[in-house]
Amino acid sequence: MAVAALVSQQPLCFSNSIATGRTRHKPWLPTKTIILNPQKKAHLCSISCSSSSSTSQSPETNAETAESCVNLGLSLFSKGRVKDALVQFDTALSLDPNPVEAQAALYNKACCHAYCGEGKKAADCLRTALRDYNLKFGTILNDPDLASFRALPEFKELQEEARLGGEDIGYSFRRDLKLIGEVQAPFRGVRRFFSVALSAAAGISLFFTVPRLLRAIEGGDDAPDLIETAENLAINIGGIIVFITLFLWDNKKEEEQLAQISRDETLSRLPLRLSTNRIVELVQLRDTVRPVILAGRKETVSLAIQKAERFRTDLLRRGVLLVPVIWGEGRAPQVEKKGFGLAPKAAAGLPSIGEDFEKRAQSITAKSKLKSEIRFKAEVVSPSEWERWIRDQQKSEGVNPGEDVYIILRLDGRVRRSGKGMPDWQQIVQELPPMEALLSKLER
Repeated sequence: MAVAALVSQQPLCFSNSIATGRTRHKPWLPTKTIILNPQKKAHLCSISCSSSSSTSQSPETNAETAESCVNLGLSLFSKGRVKDALVQFDTALSLDPNPVEAQAALYNKACCHAYCGEGKKAADCLRTALRDYNLKFGTILNDPDLASFRALPEFKELQEEARLGGEDIGYSFRRDLKLIGEVQAPFRGVRRFFSVALSAAAGISLFFTVPRLLRAIEGGDDAPDLIETAENLAINIGGIIVFITLFLWDNKKEEEQLAQISRDETLSRLPLRLSTNRIVELVQLRDTVRPVILAGRKETVSLAIQKAERFRTDLLRRGVLLVPVIWGEGRAPQVEKKGFGLAPKAAAGLPSIGEDFEKRAQSITAKSKLKSEIRFKAEVVSPSEWERWIRDQQKSEGVNPGEDVYIILRLDGRVRRSGKGMPDWQQIVQELPPMEALLSKLER
């Protein structure tokens, strides 16, 4: 008996999210990829089956390459067969892969380890890919499949090593803060220009007015009028003071705005553990829930959660997700100060496979699955990071750091409002519109 098998080769790509079941990233290795059309370029091979040939290997096994192993591993990973995918990535690394194939195998192997909660193994794979195969650290920061890994101490160690080794460890967004600030305040640059220009004009006028004032004081036939000259001097000095004050005020407002944008970016990266034990970053919950952060002593937060249970149905209709943060529960991990050093095998001209990454993009399927996992309360991961952000937010609002506070977020992830103590749940029910309401749609 013979069995006809269709042999086709798929392009290598990044790891697929198990939740989505589809490829989120663009394929790579375009020059080495052969995509066969099943209707036109199908290769049929006959595999004889008999009792005497049970130990014979298939042509696919004989033609096994690093590229095909990575493709097969990605397919298995997308189906939830993580252990089988790990075997394929290990096999790819043993088949003398080229630098791009090795980078893909190591990276996707790290995603598998992260999914299994094996932070040390994931860090080792990523460390090798960063050091030897030119993987960009921004790829690690933006991949939802590594959200659970970013909540582990091993990620902090890897981040510090990358920083000491000269890598961009994810703070490059600060270079774009001014651009974001200009979008939010488009006329600030115009105001600054006129403030500087008018201050300069007043200064030049003052430069010529001072000698005239001295001549007016000395008197004489050709001396200018003293009162008029003094008025001009006062106007010039007043103009300089006003325009410089406006310029400094604009600078202060810009610094406050950039600090707020920076806090919003930091907030979006904070990790949560859902009721299904899945770890996600807050940015992945945008447009889905309104997180309410309850920060304070354990007894205070517990009492607030008990009171919220009375309004559970109404709060769920409004997309409220409770995020309790207990003061003192988080301790920052000790990070050993060491860098990557020189990379003898690094391919300097090798492009990173993360350059075409869609930053934290999610499909409709992923969001619908995420909604089914969200319940009434989530658990914070890396409590020290949450505490640090809350204390920074308290300082910006003029609240003493460490006081019991609550912070209500909008559907788009920004802070809606905050207050001291614990919230009045009945007031929140009256304040927040249901998720299906028009106001909620406008808030997204």
